[in-house]
Amino acid sequence: MTATVSVGAKLTQIREARQLSVGQLAERSELPEDLIRQIEHGDFIPSLTPLIKIGRALGVRLGTFLDDVEHLGPIINRKGHLAKAVRFAGKSQASSGELDFHALAQGKSGRNMEPFLISILPGTDRTFPLSTHEGEEFMYVLSGRIEVSYGKDQHQLNEGDSIYLDSIVPHHVHAFGEGSARILAVVYAPF
Repeated sequence: MTATVSVGAKLTQIREARQLSVGQLAERSELPEDLIRQIEHGDFIPSLTPLIKIGRALGVRLGTFLDDVEHLGPIINRKGHLAKAVRFAGKSQASSGELDFHALAQGKSGRNMEPFLISILPGTDRTFPLSTHEGEEFMYVLSGRIEVSYGKDQHQLNEGDSIYLDSIVPHHVHAFGEGSARILAVVYAPF
């Protein structure tokens, strides 16, 4: 199931609860005011990097933008019953080369990691904007092939391969070749 969760509506709700203006949030997160307005209005769905900066500025973890209710006990995801996907790149309409994130710990209170099942659509554009943020990432290829741009290096991974990287190094993940790919990813971003 692929749908777009309203990251913008959640951002607006949290910002207003903190009694911050868009300008104040922009200053605290070191992001342009226009970008925050675009996110809040649903005109742009950001990559993880600006969301992590916004989360820090608001004093919330990355997963807060995906959660509706928090649970103290374990979170179990059954095969075939994934959370709705969130698209963290580009416009809200699907296009090639984008990533659909299915949160695997949605609702788990106090978590330090963000596990995702990610579907990666093949793309034709071979120029990828690199992102950087504090933390670490682990990716395991479930199907297809991916390429990870990491600094100046390119790493191709096949089904069954994995990579663990420092997120502070500029990086990008995309499908490699003609087909789509599916990965299990765990992101750790310090609060």
